[in-house]
Amino acid sequence: MSKLSKNWITEGLIDFEYKKYQLLAYLQETDKSFKAIKLYPPLGELIEHHRNLNAFKSGKRQLLDMFPKALESVDFKKKKLNYQSQSDDSEMMKEIHLITDFAIEKIQDQIYEGRAIYDFVEDHIAFEPVGILPIYTKEGFVFLTREKRSDIHAFRYQSSLLQIAGERFRSISLWLVGIFQRTLVRTLEALKLELIREIKELPNPAAWRMHSKQDFPIEETLLPISKRLLLQHVSK
Repeated sequence: MSKLSKNWITEGLIDFEYKKYQLLAYLQETDKSFKAIKLYPPLGELIEHHRNLNAFKSGKRQLLDMFPKALESVDFKKKKLNYQSQSDDSEMMKEIHLITDFAIEKIQDQIYEGRAIYDFVEDHIAFEPVGILPIYTKEGFVFLTREKRSDIHAFRYQSSLLQIAGERFRSISLWLVGIFQRTLVRTLEALKLELIREIKELPNPAAWRMHSKQDFPIEETLLPISKRLLLQHVSK
C-alpha cells in the first residue's frame, strides 16, 4: 500500500488487527522509499498523518470532557473529588483509541528514520551563490549538480508570500529550465549569463549552486531540500 487515506482510521472496518495490518503495509512501502533515499512525498505524508492522529486524539479527549460527570468518590486524604464521565465510550471508540495510540508510535518511529536520512543528505550537500548576489533574491536560478556527473539541472525559482488563516508564509516555486552539460567552457557562471540572455525578464537574477556529493534522487530528495535551503536564504 503506497498511500494511506487521510481518514483511514475511521474508514471501512474499524478493527484493531485490520487497521494494524493496513498501517504496517503502508509503513513497509515508506520504508522502501527511505532505503532508496527517496524522502518525498513519504516523509511529508507521515508528518501529516502524525499531526492528524494527534489532533484526532486530542479532539476525542475534548469531546469526552464535555460530557456530564457524576461524583464517584471523595479522597479526603488528598482533599480531592473524583468524577466519573457519564458518556458512553462505546467499543468502537475504544477500538479507535487503541488504533490511534498504536499508529502514533509507529508513525513517529518512521518520521525519526526519515529525518535521520534527511540530515544525512543535507550533510552531503553544498549550497552557495554563483557569482555576486544582487540585492533582490526572491527569484532567480538554481543549478543542481552531482559529483562525478557532468549534467547541470538548471531551475528557475520564484519566492512568494502566502496568507493562510491570517498567517503569512513564504513559499518557493521551482521549474526546470533545462539540462545542460558542464564543460571547460560552460561553467556555472557562463551558464548563468547564457540564461540571462535567453530569459530577458531577469536581467540581474540571483543564482545558486546546489551540489550533491552523492548521487541522490533529484525529484524525491534533492529538489525538496533545495526548496528548503532556498527559503532559508531568500527569507533573510
